[in-house]
Amino acid sequence: MSTEHNPRTTGERGLALIKESEGLRLSTYLDAVGKPTIGYGHLIRPGETFNGPISQQQAEALLRKDLADTEQGIAKAVRVSITQGQFDALVSFTFNLGAGALQRSTLRRKVNREEHADVPAEFMKWVWAGGKKLKGLIRRREAEAGLYTN
Repeated sequence: MSTEHNPRTTGERGLALIKESEGLRLSTYLDAVGKPTIGYGHLIRPGETFNGPISQQQAEALLRKDLADTEQGIAKAVRVSITQGQFDALVSFTFNLGAGALQRSTLRRKVNREEHADVPAEFMKWVWAGGKKLKGLIRRREAEAGLYTN
């Protein structure tokens, strides 16, 4: 395993996983639970408007801003040293579900107890959206679990 540390920014593998999982949509759309979204899974906040499609550069900028918020949420929730792969997996998970879900999760407790072998199974508990088990979420959680362990 690589040297343990506390990464503060998402690595290339984490970024690639998020982009692949979210996909790029330059026009607004509703996500799996009906929330207005644009770009790489950017949730459109109240008062935020997008008139027409955005550029890929704008989507990248929104993603970087969203990732900064996600990374801060992880920094507050995780109290132990983790590898870049573990951090990237948690960024993808938290980007998808929110810092509140991470904070309340058994997954976070397992990370903080350094029960790393138990963490991949915890990812797999988060494959439901709108009361349905989604294949896309199963693939994403499997990829996160793989990133966490490598």
